[in-house]
Amino acid sequence: MGTDARELVHRLQDLLRGVRLIKQRRAEERPVIPLGLVGILSQLDGLADGCHARELALHARLDPSTVSRAVATLVAHGLVERRPDPTDRRAQVLALTPDGRTALTDAHDWYARLLDRALAGWTADEVTALGAGLRRFTRDLEVALENHENLEAAR
Repeated sequence: MGTDARELVHRLQDLLRGVRLIKQRRAEERPVIPLGLVGILSQLDGLADGCHARELALHARLDPSTVSRAVATLVAHGLVERRPDPTDRRAQVLALTPDGRTALTDAHDWYARLLDRALAGWTADEVTALGAGLRRFTRDLEVALENHENLEAAR
């Protein structure tokens, strides 16, 4: 591994630590959504008028058992509801409740205020470049992981 790659590993570790601290602070200041579940709630919100748990797991790229536990917690907190699937009586559709939508909006607003403070000294071009770089990096990382999985499966 080259020196540049090692430095990047350290910066990624710093970023992950920062993200963990942000999540902890949000949970302390806005505990309506349990720690670690804003992402699942956001994923569900982005899937039209609800979805099945397996669709949510695929979309979030999480194990179905992880999604099942997260959904159970969100249902217990009144942020997600299970409705009968009109096309399959055996299945249930997951959807945000009005309280879930309000809590998610509040969480997103909290994150936006934090980022506004953190990036106050940045120019608009620097913020745009950061967003573009992160978008490209996450896309390329997913491609690299998929290629690795495909190579492993072929062996």
